[in-house]
Amino acid sequence: MIQCKRVYEQASPDDGYRVLVDRLWPRGMKKTELIFDEWCKVLTPSSELRKALHSETIDFTTFSKAYRDELAQQQEEGRRLAERAKKQTVTLLYGAKDTQQNHARVLADWLRHL
Repeated sequence: MIQCKRVYEQASPDDGYRVLVDRLWPRGMKKTELIFDEWCKVLTPSSELRKALHSETIDFTTFSKAYRDELAQQQEEGRRLAERAKKQTVTLLYGAKDTQQNHARVLADWLRHL
């Protein structure tokens, strides 16, 4: 199972394997405070794509397509996490304020279809 959770939410045993999927360290979060098993920068959106979304140069639909195109170049790393998710819960941790339209949700959907 793959699920998404904001880094600012309390860790839970139900989270299973916790993977930080932000390219930058989350604002206001001390490194000693965040409980995670892995920081997977390889599967995060490129800096250019992230900046385009946050500056509203592109909309979320355009971002999602471009991000999936980037993810297509990371099939091996994606399969690694997808295989882990078949054995245990994998929680993708993200810092975005929007809990519905964010890169972690796009990544989770992509991983589920590998």
